[in-house]
Amino acid sequence: MFFSSKKIDIKNFTPAELHDALAKHAVTLVDVREPGEFAAARIHGAVLFPLSSFDPAALPHDPARPIVLQCGSGKRSHNAALMCIKANVAIAGHLAGGIGAWAGAGLPVTSVDPATGKIIDRA
Repeated sequence: MFFSSKKIDIKNFTPAELHDALAKHAVTLVDVREPGEFAAARIHGAVLFPLSSFDPAALPHDPARPIVLQCGSGKRSHNAALMCIKANVAIAGHLAGGIGAWAGAGLPVTSVDPATGKIIDRA
């Protein structure tokens, strides 16, 4: 089997960097987790493109708001980033540590109360 020695650079956004970019409406956040995970907790404004059916060509394209990928821990978003690179779809990077790092940094997550259907924002 052939392995390439070419290093692939994918920008690792910190939670603070992503928070600032989202506040400025400078990026589009794409969550690659599955629908159940997305419903349980998500970063406000994220759009869902599950890795199980991920198609880089279907991602939203707005040069003014490049894509940042996000998942639970950073592994799936990194894999999705590699898929984008292979498909020649430009992205800005991914959230290192995923929503776990985001929540760990004390940043807000949004969820739905399953009993009432109400949106809950938590810091």
